[in-house]
Amino acid sequence: MGSKDEDHPKKKLYQLSIQTKLKLKILLLVILTNLVTIYIFSGTLQPISKYSHNLSIPLWDSTNLLHRLNSTEHELAGSHSQISELRRKLATTTSLIESLLVELTILRESEKTTQGTKFLNLSDEAKLAIGPQKLPLGFSPRSGSDNVYPPVGGGCSRFPQELAQYMTYDIGKECPVDDVFAQKLILRGCEPLPRRRCHPKSPLGYVEPTRIPESLWTIPHDKSIIWDPYTCKNYKCLVDRQKFPGFYDCKDCFNLKGREASRWLVDNGGLDYGMDQVLGTKPLGSIRIGLDIGGGTGTFAARMKERNITIITSTMNIDGPFNSFIASRGLIPMHVSVFQRLPFFENTLDIVHSMHVLSNWIPDTMLEFTLFDIYRVLRPGGLFWLDHFFCLGSQLNGTYVPMIDRVGFKNLRWNAGMKLDRGAEMNEWYFSALLEKPMT
Repeated sequence: MGSKDEDHPKKKLYQLSIQTKLKLKILLLVILTNLVTIYIFSGTLQPISKYSHNLSIPLWDSTNLLHRLNSTEHELAGSHSQISELRRKLATTTSLIESLLVELTILRESEKTTQGTKFLNLSDEAKLAIGPQKLPLGFSPRSGSDNVYPPVGGGCSRFPQELAQYMTYDIGKECPVDDVFAQKLILRGCEPLPRRRCHPKSPLGYVEPTRIPESLWTIPHDKSIIWDPYTCKNYKCLVDRQKFPGFYDCKDCFNLKGREASRWLVDNGGLDYGMDQVLGTKPLGSIRIGLDIGGGTGTFAARMKERNITIITSTMNIDGPFNSFIASRGLIPMHVSVFQRLPFFENTLDIVHSMHVLSNWIPDTMLEFTLFDIYRVLRPGGLFWLDHFFCLGSQLNGTYVPMIDRVGFKNLRWNAGMKLDRGAEMNEWYFSALLEKPMT
């Protein structure tokens, strides 16, 4: 027990000595650290890095240091506030731009498709009636397109640049001679063309037309029209071009002493129907007014006029003054395409005729609408004379016979014959038909 009591104070003293030494070491380390810090910030030492090169803080002035620190914190808080405000404004601007882009896209789409979304909501029948139709024979240089648009309300709005060009002129002055350009617009569905406040160019030295009935079979004077839009610059050129190679619409129909002089006078029992035989299917005098679709130079109307029947002839000026020529003969021309809804009220016409124009170059759906429109304007018991309809053998019974049956005409006469000028292997056909709208 005595030895233990004696050892205890010694042990306690030793532990106290160790703690004291440790505290002294810590104190010395703190002093050395502070001295090094003072040297660094007082500029006595060289900068230890590129980041401390411009660092100059008066370490001994703690009040100033705290003031700067508080100022920096205040500025930093202000910067954070500004950044937050800028972010908020940027988000608002971005949202506004996105909304404007959406509206602009909608507007552009609306301009491109005219009725845009409304078109999607139309019935299938309406879409077929006003939508684009592919030309069966491909691209047409006449219209500059491989599609055709039915001319239903606002067709010109599909072609804003062309429309702007057509409507560029000096008000009250002479219109530009742009017949070819205007006709291309019509053939692309911009029909009817807008009215213009300008005067069409008049022929220099205009000559009065020949009197009826001589005018029916007389070539008009060259100074009766403006020749600028046409390849030929006189009627002699138009009459003679049947002698030269190349394709032209109604190539020989300006020659009134050629095939035109004998058309519809003879009935051969086949494709060629005689006018008197057709009229003979109805009571005398009951056929009085009618329409010839795509009637060339108006010879069908001239023959009918000799029989006291008034026929309006629709035609286009495809590299020839067809409308002017018809008018010079004392007949009524109508410058409209085959795609336009017929400008007649229903149940009004006694007869509708078409030769060559209605054929397989017209899209099937569009052709069916045309046939129903012909049915519409004919009076009960009226005649539809479909003259030399061209098609392929596979289309004759597969497409066109069922189509005509669907329209509902009564068949009075039907003849079909193969077109052999390019060889039987081409399987090309014509058919002619005399159809009647039922009385009930």
